[in-house]
This record gives sequence, C-alpha cells and structure tokens, in this order.
Amino acid sequence: MAKVLMKGNEAVGAAAIEAGCRYFFGYPITPQSELPEYMARELPKVGGVFLQAESEIAAINMVYGAAGAGARVMTSSSSPGISLKQEGISYIAGAELPCLIVNMMRGGPGLGSIQPSQTDYFQATRGGGNGDYRVVVLAPSNVQELVDLIIEGFDIADQYRNPVMILGDGMIGQMMEPVEFKKPKQRELPPKDDWITNGTKGKRKPHIINSLYLAPEELEAHNIKLQEKYRKIRENEVKVESYNIEDADVVIAAYGTTARIVKTAISQLEREGYKVGLIRPITLWPYPYDEFKKINPQCKGILTVEMNTGQMLDDVKIAVEGRFPVYFHGRTGGMVPTPNEIIEKVKRIHGGEM
Repeated sequence: MAKVLMKGNEAVGAAAIEAGCRYFFGYPITPQSELPEYMARELPKVGGVFLQAESEIAAINMVYGAAGAGARVMTSSSSPGISLKQEGISYIAGAELPCLIVNMMRGGPGLGSIQPSQTDYFQATRGGGNGDYRVVVLAPSNVQELVDLIIEGFDIADQYRNPVMILGDGMIGQMMEPVEFKKPKQRELPPKDDWITNGTKGKRKPHIINSLYLAPEELEAHNIKLQEKYRKIRENEVKVESYNIEDADVVIAAYGTTARIVKTAISQLEREGYKVGLIRPITLWPYPYDEFKKINPQCKGILTVEMNTGQMLDDVKIAVEGRFPVYFHGRTGGMVPTPNEIIEKVKRIHGGEM
C-alpha cells in the first residue's frame, strides 16, 4: 500500500475509521482540533456519526452509551478536556466497556498553554478518576506508530473490555509524516452479544451495564475480577523498544516524541565514543519494568528525559530497584528538551559529576 503524507491528528481519524470506528463524540480544543474536524467530514462518508457534544463531560458519557451498545467508538481531547472526562472514564472502566481515548497533551496545570507537553503521565497511568481501575496507555513516537497503535488499540479495548488511551502530545498531533495503514496482528476477539445493550428483540432478558454496586461484597468481587483482568493485560500487552542497554555506560529512558530527540542525542554521543542505551516504553501502562533488568550491571546511571518535571521518574525508580542512580532532565510549560541538553547531562553522568 502506498504511503500518504498526513498530519498526526488527521492520521488518527483515518486510522480510527480504518479500524472500524463509526462513532466519535468530542469537543474542539487545541492542539487536537484537526481530529474532530476530520471526523466531522469523513465519518458520514462511511455511514458513521460525528457529534460535537456540548462539553467534554457530555462527550465521554455519549462514548459510554455507544460502547454499551457494542459500537466501536472514540473520543479525543487535550489535557484540560481529558481532566473533565475523568469521571466518565472511571464509569467506563467500572462498567467494562471498550473504547479509545486520545489525549494530545498540552502544557499545564490548569489551562496552561497550547504547546506540547508530557504532563499528563500521572493522570493517564495512575487513573485520574475514582476507584481501583486501569486504562491501557499507549505512547507513540511518530505518526506511523500513532496510526498502528490506534488500529491495534481498538482491538485491545475489545479484547479486554477496557478503555485504551493514546497518549500523544501537541508535536505528534501537528507534525506531518508519511504513513501507511497496516492490519495489526490478528486477535481472537470475544463476542459482544452476551453483554451489549442492542435490544432484547423478545428473545432474551435485558442486559444491564452498570458500575454501581451497593452491596460491599458485590463491589469487592467486581474489583477482584477487574484486578485479574489487569493482571492478564500486564502479562500480555507490554510493548517496549530498547537499544544497546546490555553494554551501555549510561541508559536513557524516554517515551513519545521526546524519545526521538533522545535518539538524536545518542547518535551524536556514539560518534564521540560514548556507550549510551535507550529504553522507550510504548505501553506506559502496563509499564515495561522487566526491561530494566537487562541493563548492564556496570551502568553508571539512568537518565529519564521528559517534557514535564519528572512523572515517569517514579516508574523508572521502581523498575531500577535501587541498582543504579537515577537522574532526570525535563523541560516543561511547552518547552522541548534539546539534544545538546541531553548530551551534556549524559557526559556529566559518565564523568561522575552528578
């Protein structure tokens, strides 16, 4: 299939339609507004429905309804809008409904800025709503991977009856790159007929979709069931890219578009004779903790690089288990780390100056 040059936000929409998404409920917010614009134009052409809700809160509850009826459905927003959706995301996770949620992150807290950021890592990986629930979080680093993970994300959501979040940022939403639309690995997806609310047709009892359990023992049993599902996701769905970590003197941990900047820095450092490795989590939850066990035992330190003040840093420290010192370099407020900044930090770690 020929490659097509597309802006990231529009590629999300094209990939979602390719994956069978026929319903989109959302609300415009920079820097992801091209996505609802694309869906408003293209979904009706394939018999789908685009609806600009009156608010982000309304949009996520419309997603709940469509997912409950068995549809492939998605929503998208940027950081403040995702904050408004958190109650609904908790409901969807509690009711075990599959859907796709796209967050093109911008600077915060609050309204912040419209510039790229990675300041929603805590919100995405720890659950911004109430209760013991998890959302599968996928972090693409380029537009092709964004397309691939959108398509696979719908399958993951259906397989586990769980919301899946694509965690991008303003850069990946706005950049243009060539993409092709490839089919993901074939999964055996469970049928939906035994739980969706598509009408009894006089042939069965009504299906009830709910996240309210007033009896404590019933809610505890439900939470135990959810935790077993999350255990299976941790076993089967970890995705990570790593490079040269068995031989590195310094290993850098980074995700998303920041990892692309890190790769530029590593190339320059290698030309200067330094041995530098990379761990790039593609799933931020479940997190690839085991990958850190493969790091060279003589490694002088791990450098975590993010567009925030240090949110993935906690997961890196958990993964390292005290075996190596962990350092951090971040820019925030919409500022982007540069290769030279990263190179300087790596050289200081290598030289024992930190």
